Amino acid sequence: MAKKKANSKKTATPERWVIKAGSSMVISGGALLIRSWMQQIYELKVQHNIEVIWVSSGAIASAARRTKFDRPKKTLPEKQALSAIGQPMVMEQYNLALQSMGLLGAQVLLTAGDMLEASRRKNLQNTLSELLKWEVVPVLNENDAVATEEIKFGDNDHLAAKVALMMKAHRLILLTDVDGLYDADPKQNPKAELVRYLPKIKNQDFNLAGSSLSTVGTGGMKSKLLAAQESGRQNIITHLVRGDIPHNLTAIAEGHSIGTRIGGKI
Repeated sequence: MAKKKANSKKTATPERWVIKAGSSMVISGGALLIRSWMQQIYELKVQHNIEVIWVSSGAIASAARRTKFDRPKKTLPEKQALSAIGQPMVMEQYNLALQSMGLLGAQVLLTAGDMLEASRRKNLQNTLSELLKWEVVPVLNENDAVATEEIKFGDNDHLAAKVALMMKAHRLILLTDVDGLYDADPKQNPKAELVRYLPKIKNQDFNLAGSSLSTVGTGGMKSKLLAAQESGRQNIITHLVRGDIPHNLTAIAEGHSIGTRIGGKI
């Protein structure tokens, strides 16, 4: 696809999105899917004046696959070691994909403590703001190599929501391995229908999430609804979208109905 030149005379303030890619999408899609996402980041920037903060899971899962460390239950030191192996592997794929589009990426690893302590939170906010001003794409992940249970976000859905709130994002996009939120479990009920829109998350909506968890990640639909509920407190629109649908991000920018939208008026 030919690249279009960015408009150097932009006057409008860019719209800001926080986009989170789950482990299962990163692992199953690999380099080709990551390249597709980064190509869309370029298109969002050039065609829609949207700047992106990217949150990516997949470090531990990538290392576990490479090292064949497939033990289902891992100790904290084992997870930390796998994260240290896997994080450079994942970031290399993002950097290669971004560079192919003429973009530059920046790795930002953090723990929950970086947001809890005021001065560290401000430093993080300043760093992300400066990177966006330089038109660099921040790629965030929890720093699992040093994080302990006391200073963990728990999952990257929660991390992404916290970043969206801190950076005053307009939208939070959660890329997952399902099409969105259903009104029943589609694996058990063939008549289950995709919930296209929710004005906000109510307590009863969590009954739709079921108890499913990703086989490679730590989240699930419940964690995504919690993230949407949290970001919705500052009127941030959340989208739950299948990550490997072609042109999914640009479709959202163009106003198409895709996945489940939570918040805002339609």
